[in-house]
Amino acid sequence: MTQTLCSELALRYLPELPRRSDWRIGCIGAGFIMRDCHLVAYQQAGWQPLAIASRRTESAAAVAQRFGIPTVHEQISDLLHDPRLEVLDIAVPPDVQPEIIRQAVEAGRGRLRGILAQKPLALSLADAQDLVQRCAAAGITLAVNQNMRFDQSVRAAKDLIARGWLGEIVLATIDMRAVPHWMPWAQHLPSLTTFVMSIHHLDTFRYWLGTPDRVLASTRPDPRTRFPHRDGINLYILEYDAGPRAAAWDDVWAGPGRAEGAAPDHAIRWRIEGTDGVAQGTIGWPKYPAHEPSTLEFCTRRQGNYWFRPRWEQAWFPEAFIGTMAQLLVALEQGTEPEISGRDNLETIALCTAVYRSSTEHRAVALREILTPK
Repeated sequence: MTQTLCSELALRYLPELPRRSDWRIGCIGAGFIMRDCHLVAYQQAGWQPLAIASRRTESAAAVAQRFGIPTVHEQISDLLHDPRLEVLDIAVPPDVQPEIIRQAVEAGRGRLRGILAQKPLALSLADAQDLVQRCAAAGITLAVNQNMRFDQSVRAAKDLIARGWLGEIVLATIDMRAVPHWMPWAQHLPSLTTFVMSIHHLDTFRYWLGTPDRVLASTRPDPRTRFPHRDGINLYILEYDAGPRAAAWDDVWAGPGRAEGAAPDHAIRWRIEGTDGVAQGTIGWPKYPAHEPSTLEFCTRRQGNYWFRPRWEQAWFPEAFIGTMAQLLVALEQGTEPEISGRDNLETIALCTAVYRSSTEHRAVALREILTPK
């Protein structure tokens, strides 16, 4: 039997928004994630960035014209020294992001209030820790754009867990059968799927269940991806000493596709099983650029013998990107840590590192190995 939620049982899936709408934001980067996600979301939220800069000035100028951004800086360093800016929104490849953040800290000391960094914050835990420490010492609030946390079904599932409607969590799984569009910069990274795609699911498991105690992972190259890489198709199990288990199949191959003359079923499906209920859903991202909301259905002993199927109009791309900026701006207004702070994100970087190490060394890896090295 299917039942809709009455208003007092409605799940919390939307982000808290800042009171101010006139935050003075500077954007670094003019590629897909900035052009088609960040700025589209900010336009919906009513935020108007003041300035933009990119490696290619002509790209920044085209994006500025599209979104009415009044200032285009010819150099990223010029934007970093723009005295008007309170917040930086950085969307650049992960191998160059740490140095830009370091420069931003020096240029913005005593003026800059916050930085929203792209995920992964860095490709090594040591670099990520350095960025967190530098920002803290300069009084700059650092947040990370782990945008899957603001996917509407992921957030609603977290609310179910927090309310106790699923009881004690036994097992959580994510089954991805979808083909990402690897950006050119990904070809030169030491890791492909782990730090670019699996990081979404690993951070989601952390959001739902906390940081696991150990990881067992396996990987193989993706047959479709032509440039050299090691971690293509990722399989991993997360163990929690408290009892739960989590697992994901990050299958970026997903079988022969249209290019190979087949018609595959591309989807991301997730499921959480607890002692008092079950929640499951789909992630709409594989249908992008179609605006496909993610879905959720759940049953719980605490609310009767029903399957509840709430629905919403928002989708991960682009509405989740309202949430990642909003959590930083709200933190600045309230003087609190962002929901996805740089400090919190260190454990996501550590978890990615553990998955990569486990798959490379063919053994279980404890997170304490990564977080407290000898």
